[in-house]
Amino acid sequence: MLLRIHPVNPEERKIKIVIDCLKNGGIIIYPTDTVYSLGCDLFNHDAIEKAGRVKNINPKTANYSIVCYDLSHLSDFVFSIDTPLYRLMKKSMPGPFTFILKANNNVPKIFKSKKKTVGIRVPDNLISRTIIKALGNPITSTSIHEPDDPDDYISDPEIIYEKFGNLVDIVIDGGFGHKKPSTVVDCSDGGVTVIRQGLGNLDTYA
Repeated sequence: MLLRIHPVNPEERKIKIVIDCLKNGGIIIYPTDTVYSLGCDLFNHDAIEKAGRVKNINPKTANYSIVCYDLSHLSDFVFSIDTPLYRLMKKSMPGPFTFILKANNNVPKIFKSKKKTVGIRVPDNLISRTIIKALGNPITSTSIHEPDDPDDYISDPEIIYEKFGNLVDIVIDGGFGHKKPSTVVDCSDGGVTVIRQGLGNLDTYA
């Protein structure tokens, strides 16, 4: 299904369709403030494995990010972080950043893996944040790109639907996405290191 949702005023009826899909183990492709992402309910193991098959990746080793409505879920997934880092995250999100943090014991259970770190995202996108809020818990995220080129992100939701519509339950059309992914910031060792420069400029918040 290709489901068009208004990017500024997401229709409640359409959001409910997405929520019902996620609660039933469905897989969606949805807009963020950077590129379109493949996602599912974070707490549905079968859905996480199914999402992995869509991109031909192993959920135990895949770099899924956890996409949250805000930072209130942070302690559910990561060990405690110091005040300066929390302030930086608070200032820069919602925004086009993925923060790599030291995962607590909940995360390996979610992904059935031995993950020691996890990416946390709070995108500045009303559709994705409305979905997360209505679902009541975070969702997973892994970016959508051309199958043979991981650096070529697909920004047109109709093309995404043509390529992936038969592999997922819903492709959400929230308008054109960006061709540039989030900026990835590794904070897992106590420092703050940009390991992928994407759409976000961390210097703005330093």
